[in-house]
Amino acid sequence: MKLLFTGGGSAGHILPLVSIAREIRRIYPKKDLQFYYVGPKDEFSLILLSQEDFIIKTIVSGKIRRYFSFQNFIDICFKIPFGVIQSFFLLLIIKPDLVFSKGGTSSVCVTLPCWLLRIPVFVHESDVAPGRSNQITAKWAKKIFISFPKTEYFDPNATTLVGNPIRAEILQGSKDKAVELFNLTLSKPIFLVIGGSQGAETINDFILRIINDLLKNYEVIHVTGSQNVKEVSAEAQVMEDKDLDKYYHPVGFLDEEKMKHAYKAADLIISRSGSSSIFEIAAVGKPCILVPLPNISGGDHQAKNAYAYTEAGTGLVIEQENLTPNFFMENVQLLFLHPEKLEQMGQSALKFAKPLAARAIAREILEFLMLE
Repeated sequence: MKLLFTGGGSAGHILPLVSIAREIRRIYPKKDLQFYYVGPKDEFSLILLSQEDFIIKTIVSGKIRRYFSFQNFIDICFKIPFGVIQSFFLLLIIKPDLVFSKGGTSSVCVTLPCWLLRIPVFVHESDVAPGRSNQITAKWAKKIFISFPKTEYFDPNATTLVGNPIRAEILQGSKDKAVELFNLTLSKPIFLVIGGSQGAETINDFILRIINDLLKNYEVIHVTGSQNVKEVSAEAQVMEDKDLDKYYHPVGFLDEEKMKHAYKAADLIISRSGSSSIFEIAAVGKPCILVPLPNISGGDHQAKNAYAYTEAGTGLVIEQENLTPNFFMENVQLLFLHPEKLEQMGQSALKFAKPLAARAIAREILEFLMLE
């Protein structure tokens, strides 16, 4: 049996594929099932997938921007058609029994030939506002999985609510291990700040602006992004009071092993509101402050994700334009003056969480393959 995955453009598209593949292997440990990946050439994605024993094939990637750009002409007239042709011949060679699409960059280049070749397609949509690729693919998909109950565009009767797949390993963190990894003092409440792959610079700059006020009362693990850690660390050393230095822990990137321990140690998480981040935060049962990435590509999906999540009483949303020192610190101080509120947020997060999403999708895939 051959299962082909597609999707790309960010870690939010790739990490769920990893979690689904792991669950399939847990349920079906036989060696007669091969995993393929067809998608854009992205170093981070390809490293992750190669570690999971995917057979990887890359294609030319293009996208349609919702604003005027000459790059649209190149992508629409050349890159996307060429990606479709590449995918068509790869599908003829691989002959997958099922294609699973996570959406994102280039996924429609793979799923369109599936329609022509009558290869069954399953789709998973992470966000409240579906991306254009999944909107197109859903027209001929056998199954449409969604993360949020009120996902836009799709007919509710045609969808299956499962949540966004997360890696089960992320739930196995240890606070003691976090102390060792990050040199934590545990003398103050711990903030975990995650800027995300997009827009980390804005959050980094904001944390530096309030660093002394923050460190007076809290200890901070700050995920700056790999490209930013040296600059942020240097600026922090200049700006922070020397006696507060031991409470600030900047790191460039947290791999799976370190992330699970950081989640376990955190008392409050500040994060962008990509679906993968939201469902991981929910699964570990932590209160959060979400700062949606501003609407730069249409759909405003991060803001919609954030408000859909926090409607359940799981945390707060602060729009980036409202991310000012006074407003932020007032909200944080108010939360910690009422620890019962933080506890309630954590419990609400656990109720919202769907930690078995990857397993549910894995079972659906295997059931389909067995019946076929």
